[in-house]
Amino acid sequence: MKQDFTQSFLDMFKKFGADLSLPKVDVEKLVEVQRKNIDALGRAAQAASEGAQAVADKHREILETAFRETKQAVHDFKPMGSPTEVVVKQSEFARKAFEVTLQNTREVAELAKKAAGDPATIIKERIHENLNELRDVLSHPSGAAKA
Repeated sequence: MKQDFTQSFLDMFKKFGADLSLPKVDVEKLVEVQRKNIDALGRAAQAASEGAQAVADKHREILETAFRETKQAVHDFKPMGSPTEVVVKQSEFARKAFEVTLQNTREVAELAKKAAGDPATIIKERIHENLNELRDVLSHPSGAAKA
């Protein structure tokens, strides 16, 4: 009896679709579209992971360099001479530190921009392809829906 109900429901649903003149859909093409979507998400996740790793590596490199250079600067700094000479040395040290910090900030910003842009580009391209594929599947149902 349950099978009769299920069969009559499916028949009713098929009739409903036929009455609405719904387009026939190639299920295999739809499955392929979804496979490509999943693949694109995987590639986007991989690109995001690689980007995050590149940013983390750059931060580690900056910290290591900063510690090494600060240690050397402190070791080499000997406030001898007149107060004016000491201030000039301190100012030069501060200027160099500022320039290095500015350059490091630029590099990290570029890496972060690329890390965010690569996955977004992959997804954007896939969305465009997806819309074209779905349009083709709906307008050219070769090997249409199999009952």
